[in-house]
Amino acid sequence: MGPLLLSLALVGALATAQTPPPADAVLRTLYEEEWTWRQKQFARLPDDEPWSAADDHFPRVNSVAQAERAAYWKRTLAALDRIPTDQLSPEERINAAVFRASLEAFVADAPFRIWEMPFNADSNFWSGIAPRTPYSRPEQVRRYLGRMRDLPRYFDEQIVNMRAGLARGFSVPRVTLAGRDASITAYTVAEPEQNPFYAPFTKLPAAIPAGEQEALRGEAKRLIVGTVVPAYSKLLTFYRGEYLPRTRTTLAAETMPDGRAFYQTQIRQFTTLSLTASQIHAIGLKEVARITVEMETAKAAAKFAGTLEQFKQFLRTDPRFYARTPDELMGVSSYAAKRMDGELKNMFGFLPRYRFTIRPVPEAIAPFYTAGRGGLESCLMNTHDLPSRPLYQIPALTLHECVPGHSFQAAVAREGPDRPEFRKQTYFSGYGEGWGLYTEWLGTVAGIYRTPYENFGRLSYEMWRACRLVIDTGIHHYGWSRDKAIAYLLEHTALSRHEVETEIDRYISWPGQALAYKLGEMTIRRKRAEAEAKLGARFDQRPFHDLILNLGSVPLPVLEREIDDWIDAGGPDTLAARK
Repeated sequence: MGPLLLSLALVGALATAQTPPPADAVLRTLYEEEWTWRQKQFARLPDDEPWSAADDHFPRVNSVAQAERAAYWKRTLAALDRIPTDQLSPEERINAAVFRASLEAFVADAPFRIWEMPFNADSNFWSGIAPRTPYSRPEQVRRYLGRMRDLPRYFDEQIVNMRAGLARGFSVPRVTLAGRDASITAYTVAEPEQNPFYAPFTKLPAAIPAGEQEALRGEAKRLIVGTVVPAYSKLLTFYRGEYLPRTRTTLAAETMPDGRAFYQTQIRQFTTLSLTASQIHAIGLKEVARITVEMETAKAAAKFAGTLEQFKQFLRTDPRFYARTPDELMGVSSYAAKRMDGELKNMFGFLPRYRFTIRPVPEAIAPFYTAGRGGLESCLMNTHDLPSRPLYQIPALTLHECVPGHSFQAAVAREGPDRPEFRKQTYFSGYGEGWGLYTEWLGTVAGIYRTPYENFGRLSYEMWRACRLVIDTGIHHYGWSRDKAIAYLLEHTALSRHEVETEIDRYISWPGQALAYKLGEMTIRRKRAEAEAKLGARFDQRPFHDLILNLGSVPLPVLEREIDDWIDAGGPDTLAARK
C-alpha cells in the first residue's frame, strides 16, 4: 500500500470505525507523507539546512510531472477534507489550516499551467543556482557538481514550457523584460574561474583532502566550460531570439487566458483573504488618503514651507540625502540595525541567537533588483545607482528586511517551537510581508527615526505599499497603462524614478504579490489596537510579538483567530507558555 493509500485508509477508518484513530494522528500521517513526497519531487533533502538542501539533480518540470503533482495534491486535499477539524487539538488545527492553504494553492494553480511562465521581472529559475557562500560539507559540493551536470536537461524542460505558454498568450509582459537578459549573460563567462558557478570552489571544506580538492576544482572547470556555459548560452539565445519577440504586449493578468479567474486565484494565494480586486482597490485609495495627511504633518515638522509635491522633489534632488559610496549606504543600514538591536529587549521576550549579515545585492541582478531583501543568512541592500537610493529611506528598509523584520523573523522561526517540517518551510506573503511592513511602523515606537526626513521616508514606504493596492488592481483588473502606474507611484511617494519603474515592472509581471504587504500590516496593526483597547494596562507588546512570530507563517485568518484567543485569555506571556 502506497503512502497516500495508507493515509486514505486511515481517513476512512476515522470516519467509520467505532473506535477511530485520533484525528491528530491521521492528520500527521497525511501531511508528513505529503511533505516527504514533495521534497523528493523538488529534489530537496530533508536532513540539510533549507538553503543548501538541494539534491544532486534538479526537479522534473515538464508537463507530465506537473500534471502528476497536481493530481496528487488534489487527492491529498480530498483526504484532508474528510478529517473532522473539530476533533483536532489546537496545535493540529493550525497545522491543518496551513496545510490546507498550501494544498488549495497548488490545486488552484494547476488549471492555469503557471509553470509555463516560470519567471517574472523580479524572480527567475536561473539566478539562484550558483551559491553566494562556500559549502561547509563535502557532500554538498558533490551534489552541486551533480546539479551542474543536470543543468541542460532542466533548462530544456523550462524552454519547452515557456514555448507552450507563448503559444497560448501566457507569458511575462514584454515591457517588463528590458535588460533582464543580463542576469543570464552573467553565467556565460567562458573563463571558469570568473564564472559565478566557480565561487564555491575557491574555498572547499577542510574535510576534503588536498588532492581531492584539486580533482573537484578540475571537474568544476570542465563542467563550467562544457555544460554550464553552453546551457546558459542556449537559454540566452532562446530568451533574446524567441521568447522576448513573442511575449504579450498587454499588461493585465485578466487579459490572459481565463485571466479574471487567474488573477482572483493569485489574490487569494498572496493575501490568504477572500477579497475581490475592486474591494482591495477601494481599501488602497482610503489608505493613500490617510497617509497623505500624515505626510503633510511630517513635512511641517521638517519646517518646509512649500507644497507636498515640492517637498518630495526637494528630497529627490538634494545631495545631502544620497550616499557618495556604497559603503556609506551600507553604513547607514548597519547603524540603523544596531540601534534597533538595543531596543529588542523591550519588544520581544524571545531573542534568537542566530545572526545575519548585511551584503550588497550581487552586481548581475542589482540594476533591476528591489532596494533590499532579507533572509536568514543575510540582508541584501542594493547599492547600484546610488542617486536612486535616498538615505532617509534606509532605516525603514533596514527594519523591514533585517531586524526586527525578515532576517530576525527567519531566525525566530529557526529557533522557535518545534513544528512539522512543512510548517517550518511554508511562507505566506500576507503574514511575512505584513510583519515586515509592521516593523517599519514599530520603528516609531522604538525611536529609530531621528529626523523628520527619516520619518517621511518611513511614511513614503508605507504609502508605497498602500499604492500597491491601487496599482496592482489598477493594472490587472482596471486596465491601467504602465505610464499611469508610474505616474501614480511618483505622485504619492518620495521614491526615485528608477525605483518606481523597477517596482511597476515587478507588479506588472507578478500579479497579486504586491497586495500582501499592506493587507498583512493592516491586519497586525488592527489586532494590536484591539488588544490595547481590551487589555488596557495589561497589554505588553513583548508577548504580543512573541505570539505572532512563534506561530510561524500562517494565513491571516489564522493569525487573527490566534490573537483573539490570546486577548480573551488576558494577554498571557507566550514565552512562558512555550516553556
